[in-house]
Amino acid sequence: MNLKNLAGTALLLALAVSFIQCTNPKSKKKEKEVNVEVEEVMHEKSNTYVLVHSAWLGGWQWENVAKLLREKGHLVIAPDLPGHGQDKTAPGDITMADYVKTIVDILDLQQEPVILVWHSFNGITISQVAELRPKKVKKLVYLTAFLLPNGGSFFDAVQGVEGSTAVENFYLSDDKTYALVKEEEIQNAFAHDIPKEAFDQTKPNIVPEPAAPLMYKLEITDENFGSVPKYYIECTEDRAIPIAVQRAMYEANVVKSYSLASSHTPNFSQPDKVAEILLDLD
Repeated sequence: MNLKNLAGTALLLALAVSFIQCTNPKSKKKEKEVNVEVEEVMHEKSNTYVLVHSAWLGGWQWENVAKLLREKGHLVIAPDLPGHGQDKTAPGDITMADYVKTIVDILDLQQEPVILVWHSFNGITISQVAELRPKKVKKLVYLTAFLLPNGGSFFDAVQGVEGSTAVENFYLSDDKTYALVKEEEIQNAFAHDIPKEAFDQTKPNIVPEPAAPLMYKLEITDENFGSVPKYYIECTEDRAIPIAVQRAMYEANVVKSYSLASSHTPNFSQPDKVAEILLDLD
């Protein structure tokens, strides 16, 4: 048999094998079973992350972290609280109940418990959410956030705090309906490790923070809030919540803590490291 005939015979054999595999019901069934098993494994390993922004910002602050989590196959929800991002509710019309309802409504739509991640001031909000929906929260993650006891409030917590550029430059509007930090100190307080050009691009998205939620006193119990596992990501270079204040809040209150050499906003300056920590929670 010459080479030409040999090549032709080999090609015919290959086509025949391929045809048998394609038309063999058992082969198809086995392939389908494998695909189903892979899909089930991927589903079992995936989580739903609800990432909630800090005061003055919006869901957009999580864009880089969310992208990294989604690339790993996870569902990510990064909502705007009332008065932030795309929500244009007036600051004077917003209470802590509005913040809490926004997140509770999201949790109620989920079939499985979520990993709830909050930044800065809104650590207070997630604590209240966990009190109301402990079965809906798989884990609570505080990113340099306020982790306060029952009866605690933002205003109470910042009294007497030293070394905070944010607290030193914090003020209320004349009508007491919203709070701001002096514009010339915003980057120094929250994002000193981010290039000025990059920070300037975010400034148009910074909004007044409603005052009422800042005064809200937590109502939590050991039975509900206390039953949810808690994690804390501290930021050692934070000029808004000094590291000593962070540690005083979370020590003896969390399952595990992580540390980043970052300003108050590692979701901007170190999104890869924040995402890595969130993926490590499992």
